[in-house]
Amino acid sequence: MEQLLHHLRNLGFTEMEAKVMVELAGRGPSSGYEVAKSLGVSRSNVYTTLQRLSQQGFLHSSQGEPVRYSMLKTEELTHMISGQVRESLSFVESQMPRSVTDQPPFYSVEGDDKILAALTRELERAEREIVIDVCHEEASLLRSELERAEGRGVKLLWSTDGGETSLSRHMLWPGWDSSQMEPSECAGRKFSFVIDRTWSMLGMRGDTCSSVAMVTVHPVMTELLLSHFTQEMVLYEMENDIGNELAERYGSHYEQIYNKYVGMDSITGNSEKGSVVQESGEVEDV
Repeated sequence: MEQLLHHLRNLGFTEMEAKVMVELAGRGPSSGYEVAKSLGVSRSNVYTTLQRLSQQGFLHSSQGEPVRYSMLKTEELTHMISGQVRESLSFVESQMPRSVTDQPPFYSVEGDDKILAALTRELERAEREIVIDVCHEEASLLRSELERAEGRGVKLLWSTDGGETSLSRHMLWPGWDSSQMEPSECAGRKFSFVIDRTWSMLGMRGDTCSSVAMVTVHPVMTELLLSHFTQEMVLYEMENDIGNELAERYGSHYEQIYNKYVGMDSITGNSEKGSVVQESGEVEDV
């Protein structure tokens, strides 16, 4: 009973309104006198509450004396309330003043719950395109949200590490072999999202480190993430087309190229360690 009253109050009803509604739902059609007597409160307060709820459409009232009030069917009540809430939320979202100067170009989000909440919120708002670079662990956490987006006609462009998932579209592309990295570098799995080419999240999540992400609407960061995605796509296509020629000229994992730029000492310019590119999997429908 108290929990029901609590949720009715959360929906905007006063304490008295919530009690009157629950009482009528349990009693059926009743007069103001009967409701007041059952609740043990003053009749004037109950009469005022009944009239207000009736005017708002939450109660039916009969003709004659005494006037008898009855609740809407539960499904009618919840449908009416949800419609009002959606209308109010839509109005607030469209009309709330926005100060562009107060919007930080970059801000951080820490913790799994906050990161997933931010991603879920933006994925639900996506209208045209979602570009995703994730490990399969993170992909599985957002599977339902991404499937709903795809169901709305949003285009999904994927990069995953090839883990087991039932997501309908994914692309396996070259990635660093984590077995060749230092333990501290393997602590987290990197991920990035670009939504409608305006909103971006770039972060790291792992079992031995705190989850942290950076969110931005800065166009330069969006451009960089999309450029990285495009370059990896092009490299993947080239490997499938002329991979044997590349391997013959530069080595099976292109060490001669990668060693120039990966693991370089920032002062001497000398490569301190090699890097390995995993073999690509097969591209499914993208």
